[in-house]
Amino acid sequence: MRFLVRAQISTDAGNRMIKNPKFMQNLEDYIKKVNAEASYFFEAGGDRTFAFIVNLESSDMIPSVAEPLFQDFGAKVEFHPVMVLEDLKKALEHMG
Repeated sequence: MRFLVRAQISTDAGNRMIKNPKFMQNLEDYIKKVNAEASYFFEAGGDRTFAFIVNLESSDMIPSVAEPLFQDFGAKVEFHPVMVLEDLKKALEHMG
């Protein structure tokens, strides 16, 4: 199942994070590890925010995606199931 994973990082945690000389390598390693289809970086509510599109085979994979964000980036993490257009078309077909 495809998810949008949203990670918000407080200003204090974000300031420490970007001062780390290994920050960019750590971020790239994370993106590769979770096999993100897409990655976005923006501000939301005054906080640094990351959004990743990931495909998880089962719910037991959620901790492996979330824990690095909690532990390495000090993020608040949300998971939102999402669909691409083809998924929406299939869903509507099943509705009759």
